[in-house]
Amino acid sequence: MTNADADPTHRLYVIGDIHGRLDLLDQIVHAITRDAQSFGGPSLTVTLGDYIDRGPDSRAVINRLLNNPFPGEYVALKGNHEALLETFLKQPDSGNHWRQMGGLETLHSFGIPVAPLMTGKNFQQAAEQLRAAMSPSELNFLRSLKTSLMVGRFFLCHAGVRPGIPLDRQSEEDLLWIRDDFLNSDLDFGKIVVHGHTPVQEPEFRRNRINIDTGAFATGRLTCLVATPDKCWTIN
Repeated sequence: MTNADADPTHRLYVIGDIHGRLDLLDQIVHAITRDAQSFGGPSLTVTLGDYIDRGPDSRAVINRLLNNPFPGEYVALKGNHEALLETFLKQPDSGNHWRQMGGLETLHSFGIPVAPLMTGKNFQQAAEQLRAAMSPSELNFLRSLKTSLMVGRFFLCHAGVRPGIPLDRQSEEDLLWIRDDFLNSDLDFGKIVVHGHTPVQEPEFRRNRINIDTGAFATGRLTCLVATPDKCWTIN
């Protein structure tokens, strides 16, 4: 877990699951830039993971983010789909599962032929081709992803937290994958958990959590939470 400066003069921007939608990411970058210029103070932008899979431009999204397109500081968190890619590179036989989660779109964005993979074949070859296709900067970006971040009254992560476990002792498995046990909990987690992972029609503001995954790859709506120490709102 990483802690960030909670200076009340800061503006915090948190972006939900992008899933290969470079077009929507560019729109959010412009919106954040305009808001930050209007605000005039320092800002921090955090992305909650799931940059890849399902949408058409996974590689382009990674390259847009690794160069920090935002007006202030930037921290990139890890999603379960980045974990799936990492697993595939180490264990190509996991490709049959990954392809059902949108992995073929990611491989296609890196120029990897996907026709054989659609029948459950050639995963070893595809993993080797992907390793060869990825640049050092792309690999470094994926390796640098953090699993959580604490900023003032907020705890940021991809999926959520395990109720009853201190925030500094959460497992990576839960931070990237948890659903029902977290979503159905009314416990006070100690911080307001800002997360994605589970698509909702509209951003969900609960007493103990805020969900900003509005299913960008399917809905065309990528949501960004804007937060200050005493209020928050969304742009999309």
